[in-house]
Amino acid sequence: MKLVLENVTKKFDKKAIIEEASFEFEKGKIYGLLGRNGAGKTTLFNCISRNLQVDSGKIALIEEGQRDENYDNTAVGFVYATPHLPGFMTGYEFVKFFIDVNKKRLEMVEDPTVYLTQAGIETKDQHRLLKDYSHGMQNKVQMLVTMLVKSPVLLLDEPLTSFDVVAAHEMKELIISQKDHSVVIFSTHILQLAQDLCDEIVLLHEGKLTGIPSERIHDSDFEEEVVKLLSTKQAKTDALDSILLQEGGQ
Repeated sequence: MKLVLENVTKKFDKKAIIEEASFEFEKGKIYGLLGRNGAGKTTLFNCISRNLQVDSGKIALIEEGQRDENYDNTAVGFVYATPHLPGFMTGYEFVKFFIDVNKKRLEMVEDPTVYLTQAGIETKDQHRLLKDYSHGMQNKVQMLVTMLVKSPVLLLDEPLTSFDVVAAHEMKELIISQKDHSVVIFSTHILQLAQDLCDEIVLLHEGKLTGIPSERIHDSDFEEEVVKLLSTKQAKTDALDSILLQEGGQ
């Protein structure tokens, strides 16, 4: 399974947020989408998930040689930075409702209590209204139901920022388990988090997507090089050349 972006452009009020961006994402890896605040990470996710229509270019899913440029939005699981949950339902009720609606898409069905417990929602909280959940608890529920479906593409928009250390570790393990069956793209502006969790890092800068060789991610000077690349237009070319330089030659 591959998610392919070809010369994708998205504009708002004639300003290009994404500009002729191209990249190929593969199942089996977690990609860290790294960029400065306002770089367009969420806009790119909304284009991939069909929440926004691109102005030009193509986005396609490719599986076993079959190319699908008209994939349904249900092919994309999207965990938003800000949870979108029905506050009038309890955690248990919402997960049960989600299971009932998506039963045909689930590989197996357990009682909602099982899933909520696995996500770190304690029994005493499972029958509380979602509107009374903390931001972190709401985010856990959102991630839980999104990952139950095992969509071909999984988009995670800053999902770990509201978690404590223990919960963040639990969610990291859950995210890692998803790459066996999904193309996983993890959006963040925190470089250390991307280094810890991701197999590859993709930079979104000035509307373009640039992949960083996986062997460079843990180099001692990697942070310095990324900061240079994302800082100014002038630094872009020199820093990119440095990052992409292969050992032993130019």
